[in-house]
This record gives sequence, C-alpha cells and structure tokens, in this order.
Amino acid sequence: MGDYAGTPPKGPEDDTVRAQLITVAEDWAAAVVSNDAARIGRFMADEWVIVSASGVACREDFLAVVESGELTHSAMNLVNQARVRVYGDTAVFTGRVTNTAHYRGKSFDADEWTTDVFVKRDGRWLCVLSHITAAAPD
Repeated sequence: MGDYAGTPPKGPEDDTVRAQLITVAEDWAAAVVSNDAARIGRFMADEWVIVSASGVACREDFLAVVESGELTHSAMNLVNQARVRVYGDTAVFTGRVTNTAHYRGKSFDADEWTTDVFVKRDGRWLCVLSHITAAAPD
C-alpha cells in the first residue's frame, strides 16, 4: 500500500488545520499516557466509539476502565507522518502508532494503524470515532 497516494492540492488553510489536528493528536496521546480519564475524555465527543479487533466500545466504557486503573498506558507514539484530510468541520487523521498498555496487570506492546474521525464543535476538534488495526510485521 505504500504511502498515501492521491494527495489533493492544499492551500494555506489546510496546513493550519493539519497543524491543529496534529497538536490535538499529540495532546490526546499525552492524556492517554497520563491515565487521567477526565483529561482523556476532553478529546472525545459524547458519542465517541473505538473499533478494534475485540469489537466496538463506547466512550463511557473506555473511560470507566481507565478510571478503574484496569487499563493504563505508559507509551503512545506516532511513528510516521500522519495523513490528515479535512472536509469542512470534519477531519480524518490516520497514522501508525506504537503503544504500551497494561490491562488487568498484563503488559501489551502494540503497533497499530489508527484512524480518528474528528468534528469541529464550538471551535474545538473532538474525536467521534477511533479505529485501530494491528500493523503487519515488517
């Protein structure tokens, strides 16, 4: 699949929005590593869900597991240049992320492709959907 072919022409406003979304994603990753459910939740819309190999989890369930301490993260790193596409007040952010999570006392190292869909509400970008797919071994 290679890199992100079919890149449309961009204007200066696209660069500004792209920079905003990269900052939001970096700040969200830092919030995840802080293991502070309230801080993590500030990046999610109320209707946020995550889709993974284990199915679909809603915002409340995800944050409850973080709040309980059953799920923690000690690392979360974007390992490639993110692909950002903006469609008005909606944006799609795709990148390869490595992370170390701890779930119910067991450590997991993950290498995943992550796609986040953001919507702009009241001047803020909030995530409405996250989708993770395990990266193929190199």
